[in-house]
Amino acid sequence: MAEQLGFDLPSRPALGRDAFFVAPTNAMALAMIDGWQAWAGGKLVLTGPPGSGKTHLTHVWADMANAQIIAADALQTADIPTLASGNIAVEDVPNIAGIPAAQTALFHLHNLVLAEGHALLLTGAPPAATWALELPDLMSRLRGTTEISLAAPDDTLLAAVLVKLLADRQLSPKPDLIPYLLTHMDRSFAAAQQITQRLDAASLALKRPLTRALAVQVLDKPDRDT
Repeated sequence: MAEQLGFDLPSRPALGRDAFFVAPTNAMALAMIDGWQAWAGGKLVLTGPPGSGKTHLTHVWADMANAQIIAADALQTADIPTLASGNIAVEDVPNIAGIPAAQTALFHLHNLVLAEGHALLLTGAPPAATWALELPDLMSRLRGTTEISLAAPDDTLLAAVLVKLLADRQLSPKPDLIPYLLTHMDRSFAAAQQITQRLDAASLALKRPLTRALAVQVLDKPDRDT
């Protein structure tokens, strides 16, 4: 019998509007993104825990608004006037705490984008009030920005996220896998991402399908290779 080959295929996240699962925990944030043209002052802060869908919603908005996306820590070397010539999303703003040049660049970008009549989306995991940016004028602008948060997932949303994360890796779980994971994992998007990665690695290494039995084995070995 020919040996089965395992291929470590890259994850290809689906980031379109149709791939975003709507639940009570994220419906308000999605509504704000859909209604971006009515943002107060032309800007919005989007927050939520890691893996909660901030990047997905940012890409949804960028598609709708024909906007560019840039990481906050890349601003210090960016061409700010060019970025300000259209709608722009700045991801992971808390990452520039302690980086004065990036904070100054964001301050100028904020002012130029709005002066040109364009829209600005800012993202970060914790609430904006805790971003610990040292530039007073920038923090003043942030305090005057509408903020919407993505909450921790309920069972329906977490199940949908698990299915999506597995599909992004071209994996098809057995019917009993998702219900088992929901009752044996931490209630967070970050945990869903971690478990998906571990299941993928175990399935590849052992050349076994994604079953409840494999999940039992993986979850029983949190600190060892499967």
